[in-house]
Amino acid sequence: MMRLSARNQLRARITAITEGEATANVEMDAGGVRMVAAITVEAARELGLTEGSEVVAMIKASDVMLAVAD
Repeated sequence: MMRLSARNQLRARITAITEGEATANVEMDAGGVRMVAAITVEAARELGLTEGSEVVAMIKASDVMLAVAD
């Protein structure tokens, strides 16, 4: 067990993984909300991520930007 400081934890199912040379884009469905995480290919392989895997997405961001139309 591990304790984490990240409070924004969302259960999700992986819907697709697109691997580049160094980065993998991991697409997820979190209760009808589409999310994409960019992680290293090495990390994706070490975690054994595959389409359909259940994961917990943990979000820790120092900045969140919002925009609205004029």
